[in-house]
Amino acid sequence: MAYKIFIDGKEGTTGLKIYERFANRTDIEILTIDEEKRKDPVEKQKIINASDFTFLCLPDAAAIESADLCTNPDTRIIDASTAHRTNPDWAYGFPELAPEFREKIIKSNRVAVPGCYASGFNVLAYPLVKHGIIGSDYPVVCHAVSGYSGAGKKAIAQYEDPSRNPELDSPRLYALTQQHKHLPEMKKIAGLDYEPIFNPYVCDYFQGMTVTIPLYTRLLKKKMTGQEIRDVFAAHFEGSRFIKVAEFMGTDILPEAFIPANTLAGTNNMQIFVYGNEDRICLTSRLDNLGKGASGAAVQCLNIMMGIDEGTGL
Repeated sequence: MAYKIFIDGKEGTTGLKIYERFANRTDIEILTIDEEKRKDPVEKQKIINASDFTFLCLPDAAAIESADLCTNPDTRIIDASTAHRTNPDWAYGFPELAPEFREKIIKSNRVAVPGCYASGFNVLAYPLVKHGIIGSDYPVVCHAVSGYSGAGKKAIAQYEDPSRNPELDSPRLYALTQQHKHLPEMKKIAGLDYEPIFNPYVCDYFQGMTVTIPLYTRLLKKKMTGQEIRDVFAAHFEGSRFIKVAEFMGTDILPEAFIPANTLAGTNNMQIFVYGNEDRICLTSRLDNLGKGASGAAVQCLNIMMGIDEGTGL
């Protein structure tokens, strides 16, 4: 039996990447909508309710509208927008965080795919709080860099314009008002009392990202070394298909060592690095903002909901 799949918003970056990941799959049938009717709610409702699974790859308001069009109790929605990520009625689509996240994805008809920065943040912050390394009131600061593919079609066109503004040659810090759209899910999913200070940069390369949380060891709930923190993360994600924890990088690391942000592009993988010294420790996650941070995570959730190998097509 082939599952009927509809991608609402297939023209956007995430929608296109999801569609590409279905290229060689014989277990699904893609439902399409006529181009001139893709914003027609009547036609859209008909296709959504005819599907087994519908992906929403839309701006938030449009995603809410499309979700409301679903009246078929057997149609399952996977939303890649920000709209439902903090809604308790929706499963949060990050199965590796804890067994209860995976179980809710399996059972739910509504799954919200995490944001790219939020995925990189929560893979670090959730275990820190869960295992009592930091308190929920810890003053968390987060720095992140991403390729420009995560900024949307308009920004991609600006970066790829031969006559572009020279400012685009350099990393650009944004979300200066500390109101980035991923902050609510970062706070809620990690179990924090307060939203972190979040400093994201968009940079002049296409895809891939790193997300970093620095820690002062004197502010931890219990005295721990970098090696001990690394071992907690290794145990937490033991057996994970897509998340791997590197060996601790201490003061004996080569001075020319780097953590580039683009080496996982095109994959659904994520890596965690722990490094520093006895006073200051940093944790960094590396992922593809279009993979584990978007389309890859969406397809992984689909596979889990279908009850098949979660790595199918990834």
